Amino acid sequence: MTGIGIRSAVADDVPAIVAMLADDVLGATRESPDDLSPYVAAFERLQGDPNQHLVVAERDGEVVGTLQLTVIPGLSRRGSTRSVVEGVRVHGSERGRGLGRQLMEWAVDESRRQGCSLVQLTSDAARPDAHRFYEQLGFVGSHVGFKLQL
Repeated sequence: MTGIGIRSAVADDVPAIVAMLADDVLGATRESPDDLSPYVAAFERLQGDPNQHLVVAERDGEVVGTLQLTVIPGLSRRGSTRSVVEGVRVHGSERGRGLGRQLMEWAVDESRRQGCSLVQLTSDAARPDAHRFYEQLGFVGSHVGFKLQL
């Protein structure tokens, strides 16, 4: 895939990121692009945490993809550091063209650079296409995730 650059997100990217988060069946029910204030506040919290890496993919100055990588030091697995990939989104105009793979390769490479021994992610059970995509990248559906809505 040519013409795509991956860079750290900046505050001006928040509207485009939120638009991508809201642009699917699940996101449409939980995101609200009409009020960006909670997203801006969250962006500011992310910026203040060196273990948070919010990135965007850009083509010709337009944000066309995003993901968040969180680096977590821990005691388990012999004191290993792991990373968690969240909020992977690709703009509708770019889907099926390899951008998701490029974003995930960036996340794995950055995780290695950060000294992580494991990259993990969760994917909503209602997203079988996403599950196949992650499996094609070598991820294994080894755990069952649980959530408690607060």
